[in-house]
Amino acid sequence: MLMLCLTWGFNQIAVKLVIPDIPPVLQATIRSMGALPVVFIIGTLRGARFFERDGTLAAGLIAGLMFGIEFVLIYQGLRFTPASRAVVFLYTAPFFVALGSYQVLGERLSGMQWLGLAVSFAGVALAIGVPQPNVDSQVLLGDLLIVGGAALWAATTLVAKSTRLRFAPPEKAIGYQVAMSIPILGLAAYLLGETIPHTPSPLSITLMAFQAVWVVGTTFTLWFALVKAYSASKLSAFTFITPLFGVVASYFILHDTLSLTFGAAAILVIAGLFLVNRPSQETAAPRDALLNVTKT
Repeated sequence: MLMLCLTWGFNQIAVKLVIPDIPPVLQATIRSMGALPVVFIIGTLRGARFFERDGTLAAGLIAGLMFGIEFVLIYQGLRFTPASRAVVFLYTAPFFVALGSYQVLGERLSGMQWLGLAVSFAGVALAIGVPQPNVDSQVLLGDLLIVGGAALWAATTLVAKSTRLRFAPPEKAIGYQVAMSIPILGLAAYLLGETIPHTPSPLSITLMAFQAVWVVGTTFTLWFALVKAYSASKLSAFTFITPLFGVVASYFILHDTLSLTFGAAAILVIAGLFLVNRPSQETAAPRDALLNVTKT
């Protein structure tokens, strides 16, 4: 999870660096198109049967639909709200996962673990900063779109955990989503009038390959492998680290500044994760026990 969060934190920088050459929703479309054969090759080498009838089609299509719309909402939200606000609202996703896990999966968090979620979220908000007073209706619309994307991220995680997708190879689970996202993102990019204004630079091409092959094709597959084996709410809590890595990456790559405030924020995030992941007799996942899900 630390490796995934490090990758996703840097990915935000990669997207930002490519935007002058390739608009954001079109970026997402291209990376899905590039990631699909990567997922297929990895899955084939590992013995995944992509076209076997195993009862996962309906759940896979639903997850794919949510996956595609999720990124449309997030990228559109970024048009209206500053990135600092967007990151804070995007990381409401662990709360949706925790609530959904209780209702759908039977995973229960203790009061101390709920406190841990709140402390980690406070750390993220502190790291990004509580921004500007000039909040108008457009900014609020952007905030709402980002929250919608966070909710769909959580819902996709819960679908993968609570349906027959949990028995499918992770490559097949992410394959459904990547394949479904291509027409959804492509249509959104067309409706938004996004085009590539000029030949992308070698750096942009390299970063697009990084997004397609590593971020979507590999780390998203690893994420769904972890979701199948471990507590969805605890895994989701770890994603609070992602924006911290993003801030550090901004410092080294974009030469943003780091402050004592960021150090305090990092301490809050780590303390919150400790509270979420400390053993508790109140915490249980009875459905996982019944399903005898094996940790891999």
